Formats: sequence, structure tokens, C-alpha cells
Amino acid sequence: MQAHLVAASGEFVGTFMFLFFAYATQLMVLNQASAATAPAMDTVYVSLGYGFSLLVTAWAFYRISGGLFNPAVALGMSLADQLPWMRTAFLIPAQIIACMAAGGVVKAMFPGDMASLNTTLAPGMNIAQGLFAEMFFTSYLVFVVLMLAAEKSKDTFLAPVGIGLALFVAEIPGKPLRHTHPPPLV
Repeated sequence: MQAHLVAASGEFVGTFMFLFFAYATQLMVLNQASAATAPAMDTVYVSLGYGFSLLVTAWAFYRISGGLFNPAVALGMSLADQLPWMRTAFLIPAQIIACMAAGGVVKAMFPGDMASLNTTLAPGMNIAQGLFAEMFFTSYLVFVVLMLAAEKSKDTFLAPVGIGLALFVAEIPGKPLRHTHPPPLV
């Protein structure tokens, strides 16, 4: 039980840090965007913010909690029998609470409209398209985590690099479709 609580605490702090820097980056990019800046560059900046925030934070926390920071990843790890279900039951609430806390702290610390970070579908995109796009992007991230972190090898310590880059890659086509943050929740 104590190990689950330590992991959940680490997951809370890590998820908070990952999303704090990701949300702050996105808010600052949106605040500084103007008609003169290319929307594609804004997408790249936000995608880099999310990808590198995940890379650095996952690398720092993978020995404490696993550095999952996403309920879909935690669920995928449990379904693949790589994470005990009891641990998942502790991690997912920690991730959800950390997500809300990070948003609240960014709102308190930075100027700008946090509502601009709300998830909405792009104009012309229907709910089914949005659902399948999210499912595809999320499954891509979960697959990369399973291949790089769950499959143990001498290179496993580098898994956060590939995982952060996978989030960056998923964000490039995903951000314009949903106007906000990466696969479900985080």
C-alpha cells in the first residue's frame, strides 16, 4: 500500500509539472499569436512545449511512478499486464487531480484566457472524426510507451526521449483538429 501511495504522489507531482509547463507554453503562444504569425508555427511551438515537457518530466519521474502522466497510458500498461491494477487505481485519480491543479495554477500565474485552452473540434470536423482522431493519437502514444518502456532492454532508460517525441509527433496533426492539448486528459 505504501508503495502505491509513493507512486501516486510521484505521479501527481510529475503530471502536475508536465502539464504546468505544457499549459503555460500553450497559453503564452496563444497570447503572443497575432495575424502576423503563422498558425503552423504556433502549432509547432505548442507541440514542442508538450513534447519536451513530457520528455523531461517523464525522464525525471520514471523511476518513482513510471512517469505515465496519462490515464490512457496507465490503462494500457495494466491491460498489457505491465502495471498492477491496484497501482492503476491509485495513479489515475492522481493524474486527474494533477491535471486540474496544473490548469488552476497556470490560470492564477499567467495572463490570458484559460478558456482558449478548452478542447473544441476544429471548424468542419464532426464528432465522429474527432473521436477517431483522438483514439488514433492516443493509441499511438500508448503503443510507443509499451514498445519503449514496457519492453525492457538496455535502452529502456532512453524511453522518455522516444515518448516525448511521440507526443510531439501526435500533436502536430492533432492540435489543429482539436484546438488544444494532447490525447485525452493530458
